[in-house]
Amino acid sequence: MVSGGQAGEARLSAPGAPFAVEDGVYVGGPRTLREFVEVVWAYGDRVFLVSEELTLTYREFFDAACGLARRLVGEYGLRPGDRAVVAMRNLPEWQVAFWATQLAGLVAVPLNAWWTEDEFTYALDDCAPGVLLVDGERVARVRGWAAEHGVPGVVFRGEAEEGFVAYVVDDDPLLGPPLVDVLPEHDSTIVYTSGTTGRPKGAVATHLAQAGAAMNPRYFAAAAALARGDVPGTGPAPVSLTTFPFFHVAAFTSFYAVMAAGGTLVMMRKWDARQALELIRKHGVTHYAGVPTTALQLLDAARSVGDPLESLTLLSTGGAAAPPGIVAGITSGYGERVEPRNGYGLTETCGGVLSNVGAEYRAHPGSVGRPSPATEVRIDRPDGEGVGELWLRGQSLIRGYWKNEAATRAAFTDDGWFRTGDLARVDEDGRVSVVDRLTDMVIRGGENVYCVEVEGVLHEHPDVVDAAVLGVPHPVLGEEVVAVVRLRGGADDGTGAVVERLRAHVGARLAAFKVPARVLVREEELPRNPTGKILKRELRGSFSGA
Repeated sequence: MVSGGQAGEARLSAPGAPFAVEDGVYVGGPRTLREFVEVVWAYGDRVFLVSEELTLTYREFFDAACGLARRLVGEYGLRPGDRAVVAMRNLPEWQVAFWATQLAGLVAVPLNAWWTEDEFTYALDDCAPGVLLVDGERVARVRGWAAEHGVPGVVFRGEAEEGFVAYVVDDDPLLGPPLVDVLPEHDSTIVYTSGTTGRPKGAVATHLAQAGAAMNPRYFAAAAALARGDVPGTGPAPVSLTTFPFFHVAAFTSFYAVMAAGGTLVMMRKWDARQALELIRKHGVTHYAGVPTTALQLLDAARSVGDPLESLTLLSTGGAAAPPGIVAGITSGYGERVEPRNGYGLTETCGGVLSNVGAEYRAHPGSVGRPSPATEVRIDRPDGEGVGELWLRGQSLIRGYWKNEAATRAAFTDDGWFRTGDLARVDEDGRVSVVDRLTDMVIRGGENVYCVEVEGVLHEHPDVVDAAVLGVPHPVLGEEVVAVVRLRGGADDGTGAVVERLRAHVGARLAAFKVPARVLVREEELPRNPTGKILKRELRGSFSGA
């Protein structure tokens, strides 16, 4: 039997439909990011970017991006294929700089704004850029490398200094972008992996891949509209409070969707749940996008002050696994008015390629949904059944890792399947559930324990604010299951009773071998990378003998 959601998805991707696919590529979509961004000029005086200091309309944004693109080609002499680093916090100028590189045919390299000087140096040595587009807070971390290699830079929101000029807006509306050829097969971006398991690798995406990534969220939005009985593309343009750092692919999925619909992107300098509530009220925010941790904090803050989040219609999480209980929290607080959404994507997929939204998400909170029409899913099962490694293939997949053929060969099969390293299963409706990372699974006495599953149960306990489950060495079992939790204020009376309550809570819902042998209560926040993934290697040292 075909569900309503599946029937709608089939209509959207049928031959001749807006999201039809031939040879694995969207037929009606753009072929390059230059094509994608050129059309937003038509949104004119609609507001695109809102920050604490600046508001830009689509026309102002596009004219500024064209001006910077002309400068990169004319003054700096950069040519298609040259790399241009973008290293800033979430500013309107980040968007101007990134899209200028695409209009100029350059390869954008968005670097992690949280990195130290040594981490920046590693990536700069690796990608060898021809220009550095940085904000004033980042100059000190790249100054030495730029001087040593003679690479010029442009400073946004900062002072000029030797080797770096201060950014001045060139927004002549009559000149347009530079006259360069940008082809689908040309490289568009190099995005570095998070490096949680080793040195970051530069994931190289072509324009065709990024164009596919820009179509995926449009498809998912259209499918969600059909599923709730609406006509896709109607209604007001979204106003999105996007809290992902722009250098991460989860942010790409969000701002691609906003730009395609002519919506507004609202930014925050630093995450603060109470400030987020104020921004939602002030700007009439309809869409929230962030990692699960910030989404949970937003909901908690709204409950604590009785904020009805009147304008909000969508709460979307990504960047890290979403606890299944987040859906119940949205539904209990706001009924069906606020649509929950999560999904699945990686640096190597250029953003989200699976999505679970609305009624289907409420019915299947442990799933990451179904794939876009331009994405194929396969489960590699050594025994032919059940859980196996998730493999993906499709338009938005990267072509490989920058200057790292060994890593590329290890990640991709000869016929183009990408080995994600995630354990998953697919049900008969094509719905994917990610069970755990291959490297994050605990093998306790020969039994597989999926950390995500145990973390989900811990998150359901009312005393738990955050939780991480991991494996540590055991002389007999090989590994044992342990947990680190952060509790709500007043939950720990110092007697250890809360630990036993948590273990009993897990034991009532899961098999005994999955119950954490030890639970460590931590007062400070769990360590995470900028995209919300818990840094478990930092937690393992908390357990003596680990």
